[in-house]
Amino acid sequence: MGIMQKIFGTYSERELKRIYPIQKKVLDLEEKYRAMSDEELKACTPALKERLANGETLDDILPDAFAVCREAADRVLGMRHFPVQIIGGIVLHQGRIAEMRTGEGKTLVATLPAYLNALSGEGVHIVTVNDYLAKRDSEWMGKVYRFLGLRVGLIVHGLDNNQRRAAYRCDITYGTNNEFGFDYLRDNMVIYKREQVQRGHYYAIVDEVDSILVDEARTPLIISGQGDKSTDLYQRADKFARTLKCFRVAEKDNKEEQDDVDGDYIVDEKAKTVTLTQSGVEKAEAYFGIENLTDADNMQLQHHINQAIRAHGIMQRDVDYVVKDDEVIIVDEFTGRLMLGRRYNEGLHQAIEAKEGVKVERESKTLATITFQNFFRMYNKLSGMTGTAQTEADEFMEIYKLDVIEIPTNRPIQRHDHADVVYKTEQAKFNAVIEKIIECHEKGQPVLVGTISIEKSELLSKMLARHGVKHEVLNAKYHEKEAEIVAQAGKLGAVTIATNMAGRGTDIMLGGNAEFMAKAELRRAGYEDDVISEATGFADTDDEQINAARKLFTESMAAHKKVIDVEAEKVREAGGLFIIGTERHESRRIDNQLRGRAGRQGDPGETRFFMSLEDDLMRLFGGERIQNMMTMLGAEDDMPIEARILTNSIESAQMKVEARNFGIRKSVLQFDDVMNRQREIIYSQRAKVLDGEDLSSAVRTMVKETIDDTVDRYLVDKEVHDHWNLTGLRDYFLGWLTVEQDLRFTTEQLAEVTDQQVKDMLNERAMKIYEAREKMFTPEIMREVERVVLLRVVDTKWMQHIDDMEELKRGMYLRSYAQKDPVVEYRIEGFDMFDAMIESIREDTVRLMFTIQLRTNEEPKREQVAKPSAESGSDGSIPNQPAKREPGKVGRNDPCPCGSGKKYKKCCGRQS
Repeated sequence: MGIMQKIFGTYSERELKRIYPIQKKVLDLEEKYRAMSDEELKACTPALKERLANGETLDDILPDAFAVCREAADRVLGMRHFPVQIIGGIVLHQGRIAEMRTGEGKTLVATLPAYLNALSGEGVHIVTVNDYLAKRDSEWMGKVYRFLGLRVGLIVHGLDNNQRRAAYRCDITYGTNNEFGFDYLRDNMVIYKREQVQRGHYYAIVDEVDSILVDEARTPLIISGQGDKSTDLYQRADKFARTLKCFRVAEKDNKEEQDDVDGDYIVDEKAKTVTLTQSGVEKAEAYFGIENLTDADNMQLQHHINQAIRAHGIMQRDVDYVVKDDEVIIVDEFTGRLMLGRRYNEGLHQAIEAKEGVKVERESKTLATITFQNFFRMYNKLSGMTGTAQTEADEFMEIYKLDVIEIPTNRPIQRHDHADVVYKTEQAKFNAVIEKIIECHEKGQPVLVGTISIEKSELLSKMLARHGVKHEVLNAKYHEKEAEIVAQAGKLGAVTIATNMAGRGTDIMLGGNAEFMAKAELRRAGYEDDVISEATGFADTDDEQINAARKLFTESMAAHKKVIDVEAEKVREAGGLFIIGTERHESRRIDNQLRGRAGRQGDPGETRFFMSLEDDLMRLFGGERIQNMMTMLGAEDDMPIEARILTNSIESAQMKVEARNFGIRKSVLQFDDVMNRQREIIYSQRAKVLDGEDLSSAVRTMVKETIDDTVDRYLVDKEVHDHWNLTGLRDYFLGWLTVEQDLRFTTEQLAEVTDQQVKDMLNERAMKIYEAREKMFTPEIMREVERVVLLRVVDTKWMQHIDDMEELKRGMYLRSYAQKDPVVEYRIEGFDMFDAMIESIREDTVRLMFTIQLRTNEEPKREQVAKPSAESGSDGSIPNQPAKREPGKVGRNDPCPCGSGKKYKKCCGRQS
């Protein structure tokens, strides 16, 4: 702590001084609401809503609302908010991040701001990291809200639109970040407003805010559809990649040295990149029978080869992904959880599928996408809570305008964090870890071992099995049992190996968790999982089986609690939960999360990290300095070194990686900000159409603009009319606005006619045809056709634009070699492409409105684009002749007979 902080206090301490008076007002109201009956307490909700309606603000009613919620929680759950939890609630209401230690009751804290803000009637979203926590919290804390007359909704995977809509109409809605984000994207793809499920983004409380807003911020949400690309090239590229020799480096040097390496491609482990060497390029050209791999015609092949060598050189099975049921499933690098339904983009997932010999799925086409940063920044007010946010405080402020306030613990922290120990080799490190586990296990002290990957967790498991130590393994492969295994990690003598922060959100109680023990007893009694879920929830029911299960559950809970109380005391005497970290994570925050699993609510606990010079972090980012330090300290292979200078160097390496990762996330956001502005324009225009805005005048304006712009494009030279491309202009509108005889002028007529006259003639013709179609369809149907056509065209063009922008972004980083800012270049070219897309939307909408045919049960009739006239147009006006088509000839706008699904003019008709 610096001298200024000692004098003036930390930022959190200064902010807390402003919050304490508000907290006191809440505490002073305790006796007032304690004296009320249940009915009087329930009546407070409409009374508080009335105060808001009469002009008071949420801040005005905060003390009363918090006091009411606090009293209700005590009566319903037997849990009264501690004074520090009230502070956490105030921080959340103010739209900030509350950093609260593990076990301090963040779930209960969220009820205070959620209840207060729900009184506005605009809906509160409480965001969790997985479906299990969303369901648990909505049932558990939902009982408090329902007691006070509020409705509680739950958004989890597998709900239909009606269920989702009902959940979002509730006062408070629990769900995962993915579900909220995907629902937003889907809502902006519907054709009818009634199909939308969300009702706006008023206030969000994000649980484990660092996990959602930082860890997952590098991966955007993407809704995909099946693409039409063949998968054959992935297998061929994979077979080729297997013939190549890989050369690994911690960090690439300059290009001259790269060409001399003994390998066909270089893997830069630090930057996680792969590059073909000259020998690799020559082998590729020979293998695929091409002259020049870098030729523009071979870009697709080059891309597939790069993804194939990336799949082999960088992506590791049981670290980055697992293969389960013949499917490649991504593993979240921060939580160790399986990311079901997620796929790597740009063909990398297909390359891994080819590598693992499972079915290679077709490449997907992006239908809609948004980053988590831009999704959560849409909320009018955003707040979050976590046990570890200070290390990312700068990022939270810069990206989300959220400051971090450290909330004091309810009881003093008793945990002891031992100094790190470093070994020369990984084998020596793991031997020391096993020794420590056995030592703790023999005296009954529970141990939780945190590993970086599935591979390492299974290695440790085998070593423990050889020593006969009973243990539980929790990694992405056993996701289903996650909460149950972690909940029992505090039992006397328990040994649990967990991948990173698996089971986050589940409290580890010393002695064990009575709730999970009772649930296990219900399973042994033969109850199905859905019955157990209902029986252990909080919703009332008349079902006899559920009530019988509930009775058994309650009795079992009481019996287990007695045993646990005795065991918990023995665990405390043994030193509490011992946390072992088997290597440092790239982020200090992940290490702090692991440490934070011990020492909850004033319990004793211990932590220690074991490392080796062969760990990725030490090898790639520690540099020669740490190696030299170990040599200077005289370290043998199996000799541990404890030195503060060593720990400082490791933390310095972590800070470098954190800065690099922040740079990556910031870059992702800077590029997405360009797309986000365009997305906002498209989605806002879309919303107006969905809201039923009359589009008739807008479509007529589109018609005029399309005609005027097209005439300007074909009749460029205003002075020399001989240069006019009248044939091209006629062909552009042929079949829906012009016929073959149109725009044929004599030399004398051409000299007299102006481009404005041509515009006026075409516009007059267009309005007559449009009015005739409206009369034929009826105005009501015409308005609906305009709406549906515009939405369909916008959606199609927007999807193409997303792909085009992704292609543009891929080449942007090369601009930096020309001393240009890639983001600025992307913004300039991106908006040029956006303008072109808007013009394309207008033209396609107009064309469709003039050619679309409604399905009826009658025999189809072809509408004439113009009425026949006896005049031949000798006066220079556009002749009104019907389009004549030779028998059997395919129309330009008809489906192409080759079966491609495209219009004839855009397929085989191009060559005619």
